[in-house]
Amino acid sequence: MYKFGVLTLVLLVQQASAAAGPTDNTANQLQLSDYKRAMTIGDQYAKLTTNVPDVPFWLADGESFVYRQTTKGKHQFILVNAATGTKQPAFDHTRLAAALNRASHKDYKADNLPFAGFKMAKDAGRITFNIENTRWSCDLVSDACTSNTMPPQAYQYRYDRTPPAENNREKTSVSPDGKWLAYSKNYNLFLRSKDGSRNIPLTWDGSESNYYALSTLKWSPDSRHLAGYRIRPGHKRQVHYLESSPRDQLQPKHWTMTYPKAGDTLALHQPVLFDIVSRRQIAVDNASFPNPYSLSPILWWKDGRGFTFEFNQRAHQLYRVVEVDATTGQVRSLIDEVSHTFVDYQPLVNQPRTGKTFRYDVDDGKEIIWASERDGYEHLYLFNGRTGELKNQITRGDWVVRTVYYVDPVKRQIWFGASGMNPAEDPYFVHAYRIDFDGKGLTALTPELANHHIEFSPDGRYYVDLWSRIDAPPRLMLYRASDNAELMQVESAEISELVAAGWQPPLSFHAKGRDGETDIWGIIHLPVNFDPNKRYPVVEHIYAGPTRSSVPKSFSAFVEPLTQLGFIVVQIDGMGTNNRSRAFHDVAWKNLKDGGLPDRILWHKAASAKYPWYDISNLGIFGGSAGGQNAMSALLFHPDFYKVAVASNGSYDNRMDQIWWSEQWMGWPVGIEYSQSSAVDNAFRLQGKLLLIASETDRIVDPSSTLQLADRLIRAGKYFDWLVVPGADHVAPSSYSKLKLLDFFVRNILGQEPPNWNAIGSNWRE
Repeated sequence: MYKFGVLTLVLLVQQASAAAGPTDNTANQLQLSDYKRAMTIGDQYAKLTTNVPDVPFWLADGESFVYRQTTKGKHQFILVNAATGTKQPAFDHTRLAAALNRASHKDYKADNLPFAGFKMAKDAGRITFNIENTRWSCDLVSDACTSNTMPPQAYQYRYDRTPPAENNREKTSVSPDGKWLAYSKNYNLFLRSKDGSRNIPLTWDGSESNYYALSTLKWSPDSRHLAGYRIRPGHKRQVHYLESSPRDQLQPKHWTMTYPKAGDTLALHQPVLFDIVSRRQIAVDNASFPNPYSLSPILWWKDGRGFTFEFNQRAHQLYRVVEVDATTGQVRSLIDEVSHTFVDYQPLVNQPRTGKTFRYDVDDGKEIIWASERDGYEHLYLFNGRTGELKNQITRGDWVVRTVYYVDPVKRQIWFGASGMNPAEDPYFVHAYRIDFDGKGLTALTPELANHHIEFSPDGRYYVDLWSRIDAPPRLMLYRASDNAELMQVESAEISELVAAGWQPPLSFHAKGRDGETDIWGIIHLPVNFDPNKRYPVVEHIYAGPTRSSVPKSFSAFVEPLTQLGFIVVQIDGMGTNNRSRAFHDVAWKNLKDGGLPDRILWHKAASAKYPWYDISNLGIFGGSAGGQNAMSALLFHPDFYKVAVASNGSYDNRMDQIWWSEQWMGWPVGIEYSQSSAVDNAFRLQGKLLLIASETDRIVDPSSTLQLADRLIRAGKYFDWLVVPGADHVAPSSYSKLKLLDFFVRNILGQEPPNWNAIGSNWRE
């Protein structure tokens, strides 16, 4: 057991008993009714809105789309025929709920089905959807539902996508002409004729440590060639879990998951090519893709002349489109994306996660539309797909392309979403535009001052626009793409009852960042019964993960629970987050401890200078996941400003975190920067009040990350509170964790002692 010295113990007692600085708001002792309101206000407000549409999605027929509508807290899925403008329920909700309840032994309600989207078969006779980790398929004619539950360890595919070594003659890859079946045996590839009369070995040198992966095979369209990957497995790092309190048995459960971490040896993918006519392997030179982090799935040109894949070099500073000639195996680079920090290869919003941010092959690769940040902003470029030469930059300016909705190769036009083009508005608002391949004819399609979410029909004839602001309820509109004609106002939300009940939208606020030039944007959630003549303590809700920006831009009836206890809650996008310029984003590189905190501090000071009611004398902060890391960094590296923090399931040391995230932002090889940004290695710096929350079976961030931080804090003689939630995944159970968070800020910022919940019992929630 660790023993504190007498002086250390005295200091810790003094620290624990130190009262928070007074504010005008602390004069009133919080009541049970305040807590009840804080814990339930979200559900109450959700019942006061009408006709609120969720993001729509198109069905496979291309003629119809579906959205979930919420009225008075009850949900239904609405199907809209774009051609006729008719609206109707997407299915019989009562029958589906009954069928789902029979199969699941649950009690789901028809007006509150536990999924937000689904896929529907082309004949509209079956839908599939997910409920937590279970995939459901329901026949709408027979009212029968079946399920497929994913075991906990199946999550490893999210982290380790090494193709398996398969030795099953029955599992085959069939040639387009149907004459040949490729299969794997003894780690090698074989061909079997359709009639089974001939079995021909394609390789002889496969082994368990260097095998040919059947699942990667892709046939050329003319069936003359076969390409795939040979795999040399990497280190199979295992994360071990002990579920202490399973619901279905008394004894704990143990399971493991493959979870590569920063610096681990990765599987090596090497492309292989076979000439089926001559039954020979064609050599492919690997010199153009050394030390790969990943190679994307193989994509053949339609004329069979060759195939391409995308090469992401380890360290994420080189991303390349590679072409392999089918006849000779000759390799050449079509497009190179190079950065001295990192290539942000994550897909644009709304795009499938199959490779670089955006790539579209025009006319079987004669041209390639490509997204790049090479001029400092995310833009679209047109390349000659035969030579790899840049033909022209399609979009340009001090703004960013956020998504590509649709490409028309005949009209040579692109519909895309972008933000930051309009200087007079929030630079994160997404608007829709159309532009020609040559960069001419830029046309704005969404004049409303709002944040727009566009969904195009599969054939490009229609699109729906869901737009709103934090202070303006959503509208869902249907348009014809050819002339941008408005065809239908599908839905218009009504929030008059919500406003009458006291809901108020957050305030938008911006201030200059650390460079004195760049505007940093955020929002301010005001406390209940806000009085501008009083002063209110401030708590920041942070998520500064570099993958995205996190401050809400669209309408939501959501209320931060802390506002119901007299706090101001703010959300800010500081430097290092995404969706601004490349320079803005680069702040995160090898520097995740930064979290945009210098910009956030200046933002807080500017808000305090403008608003007399904005009290930052005892500033709090909380966040989960990357936000947990950010909240911890606030206390460790800015103790003069941030005083109280709640950190949940944080990636406190990126050497313990998933490999793609850590190496993307912190670099490779693993260097001193990892230690410099590590909350574990810097635990000795803690001065403020800290509550750590950890989920026992977190499958996103290794739970040991929190335990190692706790260990280092204890060894450094630091006092802190913490909660481990048994059986919880990355997002801890909301009610108990939320109450602990509320109590922690009430005690350490308001200076009040929370109620004795054990004496009160659970009746207070009712």
